Amino acid sequence: MVRIRTAAIFATLTVFLAPAITFAAGLPSQIVTCTGVKCSVCDLAQLAQNVLNTGIYIAVFLSAVLFAYAGGKMAFAQGNMSEISAARSMFTNVAIGLVIILAGWLVVDTVMRTLVVSDTSFGPWNRICNTTADIPTEHFYV
Repeated sequence: MVRIRTAAIFATLTVFLAPAITFAAGLPSQIVTCTGVKCSVCDLAQLAQNVLNTGIYIAVFLSAVLFAYAGGKMAFAQGNMSEISAARSMFTNVAIGLVIILAGWLVVDTVMRTLVVSDTSFGPWNRICNTTADIPTEHFYV
């Protein structure tokens, strides 16, 4: 019993600490980048990018957890067809939700790149102050 508990703790720590150890946890250090009450257009664009990135990371993480839960539910169904059907339905719903979220991100990213970047090449739209000089950067109050 102690060996199972130790293995479970080790597996849990490995799953949760592996991205941080390999520096794969790419969440922004802070969502709001401006300090004080005065924020520029650059800060607003960076805020939008940070919110989108954080949402995508959270959605992918939760999808992985739900896929694992549905797989466990299917594995422990023991031939009960209603449980297997419920697990398949969960797999399908999570996959459809993840596709909708990623497609939404793709649409927003494409529209923002089209509207913000002035030349024909697609670059990072959240760096509008670094790439285009014709956009005013006066401060506004949030």
